[in-house]
Amino acid sequence: MIIIKAAIYSRKSLFTGKGESIENQIQLCKEYGEKNLNLKDDNFIIYEDEGFSGGNTNRPKFQELLKDVKKKKFDVLMCYRLDRISRNVADFSTTLELLQQHNISFVSIKEQFDTSTPMGKAMVYIASVFAQLERETIAERIRDNMIQLAKTGRWLGGQTPLGFNSEKILYYNSEMKEKSMYKLSPVKEELKKVKLIYNKYIEFGSISLVLKYLLSNNIRGKNGGDFASMSINDILRNPVYVKSDDGVFKYLSDSGIITCGTPNGNGIMTYNKRNSKYVLKKKTEWIAAVGKHEGVIDSSTWLEVQFRLNKNKKKANPRQGTSKKSLLSGVLKCALCGAPMRVSYGRPKKDGSERIYYYMCTMKAHSAKNRCNNPNVKGPELEKAIIENIKQLNTTKILKELQVAKNEAAASIENNFTETITKEIKDKSDQINTLLEQLSHTNANNSIASEFIKDKIESLGNEIKKLNLKLEKSKDTKQENIQKKLNFEIIEKSLHEFNSSFDMIKDTSKKRLILENIIDKVYWNGNTGDVDIQLWGSKKKTHASSYSSLNMSQYNTSCSRLVV
Repeated sequence: MIIIKAAIYSRKSLFTGKGESIENQIQLCKEYGEKNLNLKDDNFIIYEDEGFSGGNTNRPKFQELLKDVKKKKFDVLMCYRLDRISRNVADFSTTLELLQQHNISFVSIKEQFDTSTPMGKAMVYIASVFAQLERETIAERIRDNMIQLAKTGRWLGGQTPLGFNSEKILYYNSEMKEKSMYKLSPVKEELKKVKLIYNKYIEFGSISLVLKYLLSNNIRGKNGGDFASMSINDILRNPVYVKSDDGVFKYLSDSGIITCGTPNGNGIMTYNKRNSKYVLKKKTEWIAAVGKHEGVIDSSTWLEVQFRLNKNKKKANPRQGTSKKSLLSGVLKCALCGAPMRVSYGRPKKDGSERIYYYMCTMKAHSAKNRCNNPNVKGPELEKAIIENIKQLNTTKILKELQVAKNEAAASIENNFTETITKEIKDKSDQINTLLEQLSHTNANNSIASEFIKDKIESLGNEIKKLNLKLEKSKDTKQENIQKKLNFEIIEKSLHEFNSSFDMIKDTSKKRLILENIIDKVYWNGNTGDVDIQLWGSKKKTHASSYSSLNMSQYNTSCSRLVV
């Protein structure tokens, strides 16, 4: 078989100017091809990926290579090492099968594998198994180390809970080497709020009443934001605050949680609660360890709170605030405080007819009107007014302007500078390698020349760092433009659907979806009766008709009929 073309694939997780750099990988592959396959310099097609791990096959140049395989652009694929292709056996096997389907051989320089022979094929598969095993072993070792660290009760990083900051501690290990670790240190003012939340829950027996108290008294959370029901629940559930004792340990063990350490009055740290995708794991996988910080909530109080929370959870009513008939859930906001507005039903009618629903400011509801007192609005009448307003908009003009914006986004996608920047990075990397070669041949006594070369290498390295940042920004911009183009297409489709068939649609959820795709936000001001409608794109002024205002009095003889 005569080899006409050879592809060389190189990959490196992070840029470096030495060692197994992309340039070195390519050069070694070329030397092998020239020596063993009688290839010339113009017989090679180069594919380079920088900054991607072997566990990720979604690499730009690797994906381009796979497309070229199907086009039979080369006869052999070469790489410096097997794991340059992939560390995952399944991914590698898929790639190898694709190569075989198109009669393309695979050569690994380091391992000396050549799939043109049966033994070469077998050895490649064996090596890929070990590559994946190495990867999984490393990952498992890291997880095990993290779990062992967790059992010591130290703080492993992330957002600290309300009442604590992270404090670095230096210590000496058994070999008298200085080490560092982190523990939680108390923040007195925040811990006062924690104690208040526990006391108020014991008093009220309800998270919603605790929330109402906090909002009414303008008591805010760690970063100055308002509390929410979920954040209050997390605080009440968190054993980080409890003074550990045998009773607390028994409660946690009975819940299936693994407990570590000896209860001594310190708070309890919990680990391994979520996976890498932040999905909550089963409690049997959680680890609870006595921490290095003092507990602040008596165990009896904490256990009483857990008992009440569990009891309330069992008898909790279905979630309120939504309606099968409401069209503005999720888009309607309070014009006075900016909080979302939820659905609230009026009193049941004596004649048994359907109850009227209203939209109510959630801040008004949660703070007992202390933080906001925006009047409610009748849902059906507000929805009717908004629908009529959208019908009166110049949708033809909006669609034309959306088409212009979509075309601009499409042009930006095509005009991406990724390839240009990548070439610049390669050119400067080549310059660094040339300078390194010069430096190796420079006389040791010629310090001036050596320093000049070193300074130049450092300067080029800094330029490459800037270009890498620019490259990532360019990729992000391209992704944003792709998303913009998709969003514009969705808005176009929804506007067409609204104009052609909205009134005929019986399914409320479908109607709501159409409106959500057209409307970004609607702001209701019950004091004036004004409604501000912001269509998608209004913040960036995508089109002139993206923002409109109406007064409910235009649609009703009296505003008082709408507000309650």
